[in-house]
Amino acid sequence: MRRQRRHHGTTPRTTRLLGSLLLVVAVGAATVAATPARGPAPQTAPGRSPVPLDRVIPAPASVEPGGRPYRITEKTRIRVDGPREARRVGEYLAGVLRPSTGYPLPVTDRGTGGIRLRIAEGPYGSEGYRLRSGPSGITLTAAEPAGLFHGVQTLRQLLPADVERRTRQPGPWPVAGGTVTDSPRFGWRGAMLDVSRHFFPVDEVKRYIDRIALYKINKLHLHLSDDQGWRIAVDSWPRLAAYGGSTEVGGGPGGHYTKDDYREIVRYAASRYLEVVPEIDMPGHTNAALASYAELNCDGVAPPLYTGTEVGFSSLCVGKEITYDFVEDVVREIAALTPGRYLHIGGDEAHSTPHEEYVAFMERVQPVVARYGKTVVGWHQLTGAAPADGALAQYWGLDGTSPAEKAQVAEAARNGTGLILSPADRAYLDMKYDANTPLGLSWAGYVEVRRSYDWDPGAYLEGVPESAVRGVEAPLWTETLDETGELEFMAFPRLPGIAELGWSPAEAHDWESYRERLAGQSPRWEAMGVNYYRSPQVSWQ
Repeated sequence: MRRQRRHHGTTPRTTRLLGSLLLVVAVGAATVAATPARGPAPQTAPGRSPVPLDRVIPAPASVEPGGRPYRITEKTRIRVDGPREARRVGEYLAGVLRPSTGYPLPVTDRGTGGIRLRIAEGPYGSEGYRLRSGPSGITLTAAEPAGLFHGVQTLRQLLPADVERRTRQPGPWPVAGGTVTDSPRFGWRGAMLDVSRHFFPVDEVKRYIDRIALYKINKLHLHLSDDQGWRIAVDSWPRLAAYGGSTEVGGGPGGHYTKDDYREIVRYAASRYLEVVPEIDMPGHTNAALASYAELNCDGVAPPLYTGTEVGFSSLCVGKEITYDFVEDVVREIAALTPGRYLHIGGDEAHSTPHEEYVAFMERVQPVVARYGKTVVGWHQLTGAAPADGALAQYWGLDGTSPAEKAQVAEAARNGTGLILSPADRAYLDMKYDANTPLGLSWAGYVEVRRSYDWDPGAYLEGVPESAVRGVEAPLWTETLDETGELEFMAFPRLPGIAELGWSPAEAHDWESYRERLAGQSPRWEAMGVNYYRSPQVSWQ
């Protein structure tokens, strides 16, 4: 049963937020019966011209406009040439288009014309695609189904915004003529969701997945444990979830995911071509675990559950052998639930762990992660120890972070540690936009839309070669957020910009072009019921 959500008086209450809580999200159509609406067809919308091929987010690598558009009609079919997984992409596309167009849009492996999804060899990589549109039809070609899926997100943005609505809308449904050839700059384009400070049920996580998939995000980093709550069931340590997950910031009821809940999140994310990266933060940020099991504390005394927002006060007992039994059990069970390659072990703000103990802890824990078939990811403080071979460090410092700390990260990068860039004063989606923002925090400063977009991941950290940068990630911490509409208000419009930094070539990075394309997203968000911040830096449509 969906738990009752608490309401803050400072939450931006708008009709868009009400819509986001009541409407089924367009991109979630695969989980809802998407049958064509019955009754008389709506009147054709006058003067509807195709969206130009270069108006999408992220900006494509190559655009060649030209020729007459294709128009989706009641006779359009979705033809799939490829394996079963490619057909699922076709069914997904049909599920997006059917409610708003009212057309049957059968998915088939026969016929000509219409919309064709095609798996074929080519210079696309694992996520790239080519979209060709002309009066006789649209062809999406990719080497892998993930590329087809990303191409479908481009196709969605090339259609009128009303295509996102869940009721039949007036046509026509044109797609501009020409060719888009596209592939990502970086392989890691992540969004982190903190479900520890406030708990978000499975359906709300799915809604967030659907929002971010539109912008070709391919990693969902779930922050599953912290001082305020432990959110994943662990059979060998059952009080972690039952007791450690029983509250949240402010003292609400908290909650946790059963193993089946977590499997469903993983499955749903995979259907949108996102890889789930689970995080169990350690040795700090562990009060929920310490409160659940006294033996994890050096003095054998369990602290009370914590519902505040301070950081840095908790630590696992590095000198106790039971600590490593605990870590092994948790890693083993979560790794078994997670088909993806990565497991995040946190490692940040371990202020209560002496440095030599922190180093010793990481030397013991990183091999455990490898033993269960996963690659270590940690916050960039991991570089103060000895990152394992192949490990990734997630940088969350500021422009003003000390040169010594930046140099430590750069040295690790030059020695083979890959970097994920999440600078807090650029990419943290929980930072306030300005002094009047009713939600979020401001310890890293105010982060307006331009600041979040106007930096180059490949040249951000001095001394770090672009080859060491694996990609970017936009974390969304939830100390002040406990509803879907609040997540959306802080993520949009900044998250699409971070997605563009991760996907688009460096030469496509231009604020003036981006802000115009971003303005064009607002009718789409209105149609989807997204609660977004109308930044004064953007001339919204």
